[in-house]
Formats: sequence, C-alpha cells, structure tokens
Amino acid sequence: MKEDVTSTGKQAEIGGARDDESAQVFDRYRGLLFSIAYRMLGSATDAEDIVQEAFLRWLRADEAPVQSPRAYLLTVVVRLCIDQLRSARARREVYVGPWLPEPVLTGQRPDLTETVVLAESLSFAFLVMLESLGPLERAVFLLRDVFDYDFAEIAAIVGKSEANCRQILHRARKHLGERRRRFDVDPDQPERITEQFLRASTSGDLQGLLDLLTDDVVFTADSAGKIRAGLKPIQGPDKVARGLLGGMRWLPPNARVRIDEVNGQPAIVACVDHRPYGAVILEIEADRIRRIYAVVNPDKLRWLDPSAVAALPA
Repeated sequence: MKEDVTSTGKQAEIGGARDDESAQVFDRYRGLLFSIAYRMLGSATDAEDIVQEAFLRWLRADEAPVQSPRAYLLTVVVRLCIDQLRSARARREVYVGPWLPEPVLTGQRPDLTETVVLAESLSFAFLVMLESLGPLERAVFLLRDVFDYDFAEIAAIVGKSEANCRQILHRARKHLGERRRRFDVDPDQPERITEQFLRASTSGDLQGLLDLLTDDVVFTADSAGKIRAGLKPIQGPDKVARGLLGGMRWLPPNARVRIDEVNGQPAIVACVDHRPYGAVILEIEADRIRRIYAVVNPDKLRWLDPSAVAALPA
C-alpha cells in the first residue's frame, strides 16, 4: 500500500507541476484570446466564457504534443466563437427589440485599444458593422484586417484553404462596402460633442440637440424588454431629439450621469446607487452625430463597473 500511495503522490505532484506550467503558458496569450473573442462575439461575458473553455481544453491537451500553444489556443477560441455565433443567430430571432454589443469601460485598460486599428475595431460602430457578416466571414476579416495574421495562419485556424480564405475576405470586404467608414477627426472632437449632447439632453434643450444631429440620424436602444425603451430604431433628427428628451423623464431621480471611456471612445454612463444603469454611445461623423446607441439591458452592464473591468485578461 505504501508504494501505491507514494506513486499516487508523485503523480499528483507531477500533474500539479504540469498544470502550473500550462497555466503560465496560457496566461501569455489570455489577453489576445479575449481580445479576439470579444470582437467576434460583441460580448465580454461570452468572450470570458470562451477563454475559460479554451483554458480547460488546453489543460486536457497538455500531454499531447502541441508544437505551437499560440496557434492551438487561437484555433480553439476562434472555432468556439464561430459555433457560438451560429447558435446566437437563432437566439437573436426571439430577442426583444434591437440587439447591441455589450459595452466595456476602457479608460483604465489601454491594452485593449493600444493601436489605432485595435481602437477602431473596439468601437461600437465597428462591432455593430460586424453583425452584418456571417461567423466565418467575421473570423477571417478580423484575423486578417485587425490582427494582421497571414493567410496560412488563418487557413489553419478556421480549417479552410488559403485560397478559400482569400475569397471569404474579399466577400466580407465587399459586403461591408461603404459601411466601413473612417474619418479624420480632431482627437478632442468626440469628447466635446459628447459633452454638448449631455448638456442639451439633461437641460431639455431641443434646439441644441437638433443642431448636433445629422439629417439621417438613427437612435437604437437595447433593453431586451427589461427596461422602458423603444423596441424599434428611431430615425430623423426631430423624432430622435424629442424621443431623447421624453426618455429623460423615465430616468430614476437618483441617477448619476458621467462621461467615461467606453469601447475606446467618450460615452455617457448612468449609475443608480453606484450600479451601472445604462450607457449611451455616439457615432460621430464630421461635426455631428450620425448614430446613437443606448444599452440599458441590465444583463449587459456588468463591464461598466470599473472593478469588473480590472479583472479582464490583460
């Protein structure tokens, strides 16, 4: 019996050491894996779950020879995301009202927006745009145009040929077309316009709001039917401005509103009793607001809490 106990103990020590080493290897890529998964899914909560599942698979695969941990983990995460997106499409058919991405505070997480490309690809406008792509198109587009992987790597990750990946990328770029816009703006402009928008909204300044909106402005709210909000997008400056001022009446009297950095851009965050109540993100074109996104679904507000964001993979 002693020999069995000793043998078991040694195996446990070896297994524990192997798990520690595997965890250290995994931690090198955790931030990258989360960054890709969040952009794929538009949900930090789902991205966190995907990364955790990849970690469990990595532990189970540790005894098998893995030539490139990075390639293995990227493949696991991207394919899990593709599978989840395919099932999510069915769920969103019964989602109450418009679906928007899950907002994330980024003011204390510069690693999430450390380059111009990463910052742009984290913006709400970009994440909403990605919703028009199929799961495989989204994966290839992000891996190539955002994370700059070559076609050989992308082909291995998604399980397609290089030629096929080139065709998929071409279709994705063509499909996005004019929706992928870039504007040279004053770095201070988004914050300035967000401040003007907040002042006009909270003071009941209808004309001030109208002056900020484009002629084709669209307001979209994601409440999942759990908070009072419009269940269809509102179009046109007059309807949007009046709707915004009318909606202010339903804001809890103890709500506190601030401007914070959300998804790499200035946004309006409301809190009630120190808990996130909602976020308003503006898409600005030239000097005016072209799109307004409001996320008030309580299930999507976790990452507006600074303490939660601090725990995200870096």
